[in-house]
Amino acid sequence: MTDLPQFGSLLLARRGRRLDIVLNRPETLNACNLEMHDELPRAFEFAALDPGSDLVVLTGAGRAFSAGGDLDHLARNAAEPDRFDHEVRMAKRIVFAMLDLDKPLVCRLNGHAVGLGATLALFCDVIFAAEHAKIGDPHVQLGLVAGDGGAVIWAARIGLARAKEYLFTGELLSARRAAEIGLVNHCLPAEELDEAVDAFCERLLALPARALRWTKILTNLELKRVATAVLEAGIAYEAVSVRTAEHREGVAALREKRKPDFSRR
Repeated sequence: MTDLPQFGSLLLARRGRRLDIVLNRPETLNACNLEMHDELPRAFEFAALDPGSDLVVLTGAGRAFSAGGDLDHLARNAAEPDRFDHEVRMAKRIVFAMLDLDKPLVCRLNGHAVGLGATLALFCDVIFAAEHAKIGDPHVQLGLVAGDGGAVIWAARIGLARAKEYLFTGELLSARRAAEIGLVNHCLPAEELDEAVDAFCERLLALPARALRWTKILTNLELKRVATAVLEAGIAYEAVSVRTAEHREGVAALREKRKPDFSRR
């Protein structure tokens, strides 16, 4: 069986024919820094070629799934926006690495998923969310465009009208509300999360692997078409927005724990 690669911000583990990818920065609520941005596509690309697995589970270590962008990392990008150009290119690689993964990708949403964290969860095939979790994409609240996948996947999951509302406002939805509108598949008590995820994975692993993979490829074709059409523009808009005074104010307000003032920016 192929050895598992070692990462600094991710943990990979096997459970029979199941491969778990764990966002592993619990001290930051699994916030995404540059290292995680670079490692995520490599992890999904490994999973796609891994002969030892037929199914992948994505989850977070500790009490969160992912709090989104690491605050120190965001501040550095705001001060030196040229650094962000590499990051947005990696965002495209992350999305397509997830879409190109032909094995079922199950999300164990063990806690809050915000910004890129929400995007990672939503690009999974089936999402099981603990009822205390919240999910949302507050890019706009930081003066940023939701260009790293949010504009693609929210509309695909819940329709354009609702997607616009939640991407415009950045509202964090409870897992229960997210399940009601179809943003996630299942909402259940935290103590039941593992049992539900395990049972679903066992159910899928008992099915014909080729038929399952080819069904996923087929159902992802339209999503990949939309991602191909939207992501380049999204990445460009986000790269421009990171260079604005609005974004610098949004990051400063977040660090200073105050309400941002966008009135003169």
